[in-house]
Amino acid sequence: MLRVDVRELRHGPVATAGSLPAADPLFEGLGVALAEPLVISGSLETTARGDYFWKAQLASRAHVACRRCLKKFVLPVTVPVEAVFSTNPDLQDDPSVYPLMEPVASVDVTAAVREELALAAAAYPLCREDCAGLCPRCGADLNQGPCDCPGAKAH
Repeated sequence: MLRVDVRELRHGPVATAGSLPAADPLFEGLGVALAEPLVISGSLETTARGDYFWKAQLASRAHVACRRCLKKFVLPVTVPVEAVFSTNPDLQDDPSVYPLMEPVASVDVTAAVREELALAAAAYPLCREDCAGLCPRCGADLNQGPCDCPGAKAH
């Protein structure tokens, strides 16, 4: 349930749990290729100021390419989320605040899911910390051993 009726919040925090398929249209244009569904688990509650605070975790695995050797691999993606949903115009410049329009009947956290996933995507993933990369001259994968091109000892 990623959309919460605010009337449910009168009784306390409401669980926000769900799963979105890897090919969900919500992820189009993000440049993130999920390998499996995105699992969302969290809780939405009302703050003392009348805003809505969402604390959650997003989890999946993504297809990525190593920044050094260009091999494709699957990388675990775990994103902690803390976001505020508010109608207060004074908070609208805060990047962790998602605007709501009055009157508020429900809080839909899907916009936060999309944005937080995009922000958390590894820009420069490594297949492993000691990845040797590619030879700048011949393009050989140096993880397989040294190449035979001239100047190979310089690698």
